[in-house]
Amino acid sequence: MNVEAINERYTSLSETSCCLSCGGAINHAKAQAGEICVDMGSGRGNDVIRLAEEVGERGYVYGIDISEGMITKAKANLEKFEVTNAEILKAGLENLPLEVNSVDLVISNCTINHASDKLAVWSEVYRILKPGGRFVVSDIYATQPIADEYRNDPVAVAECWAGSVTRAEYLTMLERAGFIEIKIYEESEPYAKGQAEVASFTISGKKNP
Repeated sequence: MNVEAINERYTSLSETSCCLSCGGAINHAKAQAGEICVDMGSGRGNDVIRLAEEVGERGYVYGIDISEGMITKAKANLEKFEVTNAEILKAGLENLPLEVNSVDLVISNCTINHASDKLAVWSEVYRILKPGGRFVVSDIYATQPIADEYRNDPVAVAECWAGSVTRAEYLTMLERAGFIEIKIYEESEPYAKGQAEVASFTISGKKNP
């Protein structure tokens, strides 16, 4: 993951009111009381707070982010709203600081496209999920492969388009990581972003029971 460029971009956005997601993963996640949940790319912590409310005092939520600004903002929001069943952790998505088979639900909004090794990210999601655990993720994909000059540009990747892979590549990665019952909840029409044409979708899958 291009940590420096991502940290710079999202720290600068941490105090703005702009929307940083590309879908409504949490609206399809249906977190249950007592569940352990993870929000990858947790940003200002809004979804962490909502999940914490849904899982209740017997559940717990981990927010994962790499941006110093976002982490600071999210921690302040947890304190402001007196959320005691959640915490924010600093980590890259390729090395999640959680035990194997420890999580019921993983969500993410427009974050995995930033990762340079997306299969490693999905393998980590599979590792931490309990048997039968699930993910619900909103992300973008490119309608055509991104040119190398942009794919290797950390600033373009941080702008949430140059790191995207094609729809077919995305679905293949999920299968390679081991997920089953893959389902697409919503999918946008293609739109121009940066030097590419992308689309967003919200997708789910499960770890083998």
